[in-house]
Amino acid sequence: MEAGQAISALGALAQEHRLQTFRLLVQAGDAGMPAGAIAGALGIPGSSLSFHLAQLAAAGLVTQERRHRSLIYRADYPAMNALVGYLMENCCAGQAKCGPAACAPAAAEKETP
Repeated sequence: MEAGQAISALGALAQEHRLQTFRLLVQAGDAGMPAGAIAGALGIPGSSLSFHLAQLAAAGLVTQERRHRSLIYRADYPAMNALVGYLMENCCAGQAKCGPAACAPAAAEKETP
């Protein structure tokens, strides 16, 4: 992933309704969700949701598929994984056994007076 793509994706997620929408679509899995179900689950008006979904799609984080009269939205898992990979690319100074828990700062030792 290039820096510009990461900035676009992070910018799209830096809004409450878009972050909620993306998280809901991640939970929905490969089946995705129709726009109406997303709006109902999150309590977002349809016109606002359309704007937010368009922003997520432009950032490459969601895909849409027309199924009859409905649009089904899905999280783009490869894009999500690429973003997380980009953020953790240099984690733990490049050590092979690295992950979120390994990247936590070491607990400071208590100093005794």
